[in-house]
Parts: sequence; C-alpha cells; structure tokens
Amino acid sequence: MKQIAVVTGCAGFIGITLTRKLLEKGWNVYGIDKLTYVANADEVRLLELDFRESFMFVDSDICEVERIPECDVIFNLAAESDVDNSILNIDSFIKSNIDGVKNLLRLVTHNSVQNKHNMPLFFHMSTDEVYGDIEEGSFNEESPLNPSNPYSATKAAADMIIQAWSRTYNLEYVLARPSNNYGYFQYPEKLIPTAVRRLMRGKKIKLHNEGKPIRSWTHSEDTADAIILIYEKGKRNSIYNIQSNYEQTNFETVKKIINFYFMGSVSRDVPDVSNHIDYTYGRPGQDIRYSITCEPLEKLGWQPQKEFDTHLPELINHYKQKRWAW
Repeated sequence: MKQIAVVTGCAGFIGITLTRKLLEKGWNVYGIDKLTYVANADEVRLLELDFRESFMFVDSDICEVERIPECDVIFNLAAESDVDNSILNIDSFIKSNIDGVKNLLRLVTHNSVQNKHNMPLFFHMSTDEVYGDIEEGSFNEESPLNPSNPYSATKAAADMIIQAWSRTYNLEYVLARPSNNYGYFQYPEKLIPTAVRRLMRGKKIKLHNEGKPIRSWTHSEDTADAIILIYEKGKRNSIYNIQSNYEQTNFETVKKIINFYFMGSVSRDVPDVSNHIDYTYGRPGQDIRYSITCEPLEKLGWQPQKEFDTHLPELINHYKQKRWAW
C-alpha cells in the first residue's frame, strides 16, 4: 500500500526537495503552498507533469486550509524563515509559524476525516536556532530553548504548542531541528544565492558582523533524506537535530564563493577579496555560533553524503544560470 503524505511548504527550498524524493520513492503526496516570493512554482509544475497520478497540489495558506486529506503523515515545512525580515516585521512570522501550525493541529485533531485513534503523524520542521547561540560545544535535543531573534522565537513557540497539543489530544509528533542548509531552489535572501546574485550584478556582498558568525552547513538533500529516515525509523514524540559536522565563519563561506566565481576554485584566492565585501552591516541580536549534535539521528544510520567544498562550485554555477526578478 502506498504511503500518503501531506507536505506543506512543498514549493519551498527544502519542501520541493523532500516532495520529489517522496514521489520518487513511490509515495502519494498532497502538496500545500501559498506560493510566496520564495516559492519554486516552476518546480511544482514539473512535479505535476512528472507525477500526474501521485501528486496533487493546492495553492493555499496553511492558516486558511479547511481540510486535510486522509494521510499517514503531515510534513509541515511551511514557514517564514528570513531572520532579517522577522526583525523588520514579526506579524507574518506569527501568522505562518504559530497561527498556521495551530490551524493544522486543529484540523488533525478536530476536523480530521480519519478516526481520532488513527491520526497522522505531525512531523514539524523546526530549526536549530531555537536553542540560541553557543560559543563552545554543541546543543543536543534536551537543551533548553533560548531563541535570539523574532523568527526563532516563533519557531520555539510552535515547538512548544505541538508538544502541549500532543499531551492534550494524544497526537503523535516529531520535531526536526536542522542547521543551516545549502542546495538548489533557495531564494536569494539566504547567504549563498544572495552572494552569487550580488557578484553577478557587480555589487559588494553585504556581510553582517564582519563575517565572524559561525554556521554549520548541511545540504538540503541530506536533510530531506534525514526527514524520510526519521519518519521510517524514528521514535514518535521525539526531537531530532539534523546537522553535518562542517562549520565555518560566514566570511570563509563568502570568500570561497568569491574565489570560485572569479578564479574557478574555492581555494585559489582572489587578490583582494575585501573589494567584493561590504562589512558595514550589523544584524541586531546576532547569533555568534550555531552548533548542534545529532546522535539520535546518527543512531538511525544517517550520515551526510554531500561535502560542502565539493558541491559549492556546482551550486554557484547553478545560481549563475538562474534568473530571478531583480
């Protein structure tokens, strides 16, 4: 029997990757996305062509969805995620990241077409940012939540609502907390595609806090594989961190992008890299370093397959060919 999944945010960065992987594995997928500026609408249309019998797409806001079809799992990836946007205006983040989650939970436990004793698993994509930053060591799944910005605060709130909802209504859930992701289908408000687009326009890359913040990088395909593995083998009512062991400063990341863009190699230095960087920007409430361990996930057999320095060049070439609305 085919597994049936609802994927919210199916047109987003990780959502489109997860949706295609599920369909290629033989799942039936009911995708929901409100197709904002970050959506990959062309990729959704390709899925509709490639998987006519197993993929159904609905253009809708998760705050306004009135029905969830019978399914085995809801993968909730719909969210507002740009930290800078959340600092400017938190309203849309509260709506999507909190009110949207509340609506989905209500549909599952109150308006579900399924028997109340056979509710789907609620698999929610959170973020490592709910832990806040840490200068040394790493957070694990039992670390307390200490978000540093409005975006991560709304994600932490959603996590707690889901856990409380589970206890109240006996709903099974999984919370997945991934680190920074890189890969295809990412909109240029995130570091790598933004840097490439700035270079294409002959502009300096705006690097906040002098590029000193440290980030860990996990490829979106590795994250999607982790999500599927957790669904298949993971423990219900649990939290799973997702992170490779690759970390570096934002300056190091941008330097590699500049090196490959102009020199054809991430390790061949541009004569004066600072000519391509604007250091004047500082983000309020900046997190110094994110770092998480993911021992429970590794015990399931997951290991990242993508190496950052190997896949960054192909990603830069991809974004050099992509055309966004300027």
